[in-house]
Amino acid sequence: MSKPVKSILILVAVVAVGYLLYSKIFTGEEQVAQGVAGPMAQKVAVDVYVVSPTAYQNKIVSTGTVLPNEDVELRSEIAGRVTNINFEEGSRVRKGQLLLTVNAAEMQAQLQKLQSNQKLYRDMEQRQRTLLEKDYISRQEYDQVSNQLATATADIQALRATLDKAYVRAPFNGVVGLRQVSEGSYVTATTPIARIVDVSPVKIEFAIPGRYSQMIKEGDKITFTAEGSPENYEAKIYAIQPNIDPTTRTLQVRALYANANEEVRPGAFVRINIGLKEVEEAILVPTESIIPEAAGHKLFLVKGGKAVPQMVKIGQRSETLIQILEGVQPGDTIIQSGVLQARPGSDLTIRRVKSSGE
Repeated sequence: MSKPVKSILILVAVVAVGYLLYSKIFTGEEQVAQGVAGPMAQKVAVDVYVVSPTAYQNKIVSTGTVLPNEDVELRSEIAGRVTNINFEEGSRVRKGQLLLTVNAAEMQAQLQKLQSNQKLYRDMEQRQRTLLEKDYISRQEYDQVSNQLATATADIQALRATLDKAYVRAPFNGVVGLRQVSEGSYVTATTPIARIVDVSPVKIEFAIPGRYSQMIKEGDKITFTAEGSPENYEAKIYAIQPNIDPTTRTLQVRALYANANEEVRPGAFVRINIGLKEVEEAILVPTESIIPEAAGHKLFLVKGGKAVPQMVKIGQRSETLIQILEGVQPGDTIIQSGVLQARPGSDLTIRRVKSSGE
């Protein structure tokens, strides 16, 4: 075989091998590209929601606890034996009413002795004053008796204050609970006697998210329901904690309910609703259309048959709707269901169109 022919054959073989390699590589890359693009090429079936302005009554929903208006555990300020109990368990008492007496016989005897000494020093002081006026004694002699009288008087006042502690009285109008002592019991300052509570009115204590702190004030009315009762009650806010709790980011609030019939008991769990100012043209979207993210909240707009992500700022929320403060305008169409399957730029197949009226 001549050299020119051999060279031509070699060249043809090289071109053929190169063509085969190129075809294989190109086909593989095309298949990979098609494999990546395949899922994105599928359309996502979604339900959409057309946004329109809607009147919306802002409302805060919370839970709380019923507290008594006043609550005190009765104790004796002195140690001694109980000599008399003047109340029945569960009975109503008035402020200042005598409830229990601790043995005070020794202090009574000591008081009588001090009163006798006081009378003696008073008589001596009067005689010494007469003598002083006639210059029969010195001023120093008179002052000595006068000081003895003042000391006896001070001792009597101190003993009377201590003796008064032997009589346990009701600190306010209320209901006495279960008795913890009996007549003859020895009590000290740490011995619980009974609990007295004022349940008319009662306090409703609850917390609200800190972002609502500027929307409520003292005097605002709330409604609540107590566990075990379907009835709605109305109370009025009377105190608001001055600071937001930095741990929970909530604000503590208390309201007062008259509880004239004492149907609401302290310790009960309650559900609270607070009506805020009505917004005449609020932008509301279904809760399932919102996607929480680290940077905030997102939803998907529908534009040209494709999914377009949009960051939004949310406001009030109910069980089914969320208020949008920024990011969505009236007339926008958003994805309501099928949100999790949508991706930026996804082609969409719309199954159903909903609006705020539905």
